[in-house]
Amino acid sequence: MRDGAWSNEAPGNDAPGNGTEAAGGPSRRGVVAYGALTATGLLAVGAPGAAAADGSARRPAAGTSRPPSSRFEPVAASEADAVTVPAGYRADVIAPWGQRIRTSGTDADGSTAQARQVGSHHHGIRYVPLADGAAASRHGLLVIGHESADPALLGDDPRTAMAAQGVTVVEVRESGGTWRTVGSALGRRITADTPTRFSGPVAVDGDPRGVPAVSGVGVTPWGTCLAAEEDFRACFGTDDPAWRRTEEDIRYGLSATGFGHPWHRSDPRFDLSRPEASPRHFGWIVEFDPRDPSSAPVKRTALGRFAHGGATVTGSAGRAVVYSTDAVDGGHLYKYVSGGGRSPLDDGTLYVARLRADGTGAWLPLRHGHGPLTREAGWRDQADVLVRARLAADALGATALNRPERVAVSPVDGHVYLALAGGNGTARCSDSGTGSAVPRLGDADPHGRVVRWRETAGDGLRWEEFLSAGEQRSPEAAFLAPKGLWFDARGTLWISTGISGHALNGPGAAYREAGNNALLAADVATGTVRRFLTAPRGAEVTGVDATPDGRTLFVNIQHPGERTARWGAPDASDPRAVSGWPGLRPGDRPRSATVVVRRTAG
Repeated sequence: MRDGAWSNEAPGNDAPGNGTEAAGGPSRRGVVAYGALTATGLLAVGAPGAAAADGSARRPAAGTSRPPSSRFEPVAASEADAVTVPAGYRADVIAPWGQRIRTSGTDADGSTAQARQVGSHHHGIRYVPLADGAAASRHGLLVIGHESADPALLGDDPRTAMAAQGVTVVEVRESGGTWRTVGSALGRRITADTPTRFSGPVAVDGDPRGVPAVSGVGVTPWGTCLAAEEDFRACFGTDDPAWRRTEEDIRYGLSATGFGHPWHRSDPRFDLSRPEASPRHFGWIVEFDPRDPSSAPVKRTALGRFAHGGATVTGSAGRAVVYSTDAVDGGHLYKYVSGGGRSPLDDGTLYVARLRADGTGAWLPLRHGHGPLTREAGWRDQADVLVRARLAADALGATALNRPERVAVSPVDGHVYLALAGGNGTARCSDSGTGSAVPRLGDADPHGRVVRWRETAGDGLRWEEFLSAGEQRSPEAAFLAPKGLWFDARGTLWISTGISGHALNGPGAAYREAGNNALLAADVATGTVRRFLTAPRGAEVTGVDATPDGRTLFVNIQHPGERTARWGAPDASDPRAVSGWPGLRPGDRPRSATVVVRRTAG
């Protein structure tokens, strides 16, 4: 095999999240939290507060304020190179790309320096308190996922780009109404060179290093974080003209060009023609302890290998549940349910969704021996099913979706929401000859939509459309390409958009009306949508989270200044051709960053 052997034998269960410390002894935090979940079902779907496990909708204590989900005047669509928020609110920049995570100052040049700095292309975000009581909302960690890197800003050294992706953990404090990063021993970068471990059904040989292309970041009931490896295919390539793609390579989008990221010229792990190539080492959900910078990230293989759009953790009947998506056009929706054993993310069952046009659906188990997933049909064991999860989902007849992205669970009634960013309706689930057998939900959908469902008995579900993007009837409600979903404690659904650069700001009336990408608040009872924040030119709005008291909202702004049809493209000679945001220094390059939003009074 290209990247070594794998088997059904787990390489050990002493990693974060399964109730043990690195030395092998039980972690009180992990055992107590998971024990409460399994013994009482406190996080059961449908119960108030069900979404608290993934960091969204932490329900405030009595007497505290709540996130600003209802009392604001919506902002207009904008094409300005700025972040705009409603009157009565302020938006401050924190943790920009290139800021050092253990000392103050910025220095954004060189791969060695980049590995000690906040990464680029901010995506998922979680706020992890470092104190109790009221202080929990003034002192904590920001855990930020970094999806990609831009050569026009970083330079052409692949090693720098490899150091810019992954995860940042940085300590933050609020004082006098202002949030700042703090140089701290808890500061950490997880990059394409960080040593990792594999756990669960799949074991690998070789050099299991690296956590690249991180999109969503979830949190577990036992206090760890889950980083979702998404577009790992972009990291691979080769200059060998003799290399030929296998069926698996085709299905996972691996190609010689490497999507313009020439990592293979610096590291043989990413050269598809080399025996050291390791595409099967990537595309997993990765668990790590944000409070322990010495701990090794663990790739939880029972959750399957594909382009994970996120990891949303909740619970049902006393078992941990993790929702994820394969965030490509024609991708699938997945659900993992723990088996109730000692290691909740190693011994459960992975399911894929089949959604029917009549609003019903079913969860199909990706279990070796089930249906077509047999040895006679070419599936060796459970590890093989999980490594080739896309092909396994195809074989089961799972539903192809128009770019499924983030999942969020309502803290009020437990309904589950899914963002579909939109697709052309023609991308098949497989380019290797099996795609015609895979059903697609609906036709071409260039603008995207949000759907929701509730679980029913016997691995069933009932789903419906909640919002269709591009069909809003008021200017303050216009939005396209919903990607991110997050619930506040009141049950308001926050929708962040990611219109691609080729369509952002036009052409087309819908794109001109929507303006720059935005963050919107939706009332799930009425479907009313209002725009809360707009991004700078070329940027997407990605991760969202809040402090436990709801007074501070953290919003990630990703890749300001990226190429757009309207504003052109940056290059090394003119990196500010599209955007100069956030303008931390005169003439500075555009930088991904986190925005801290707070009320100015009241």
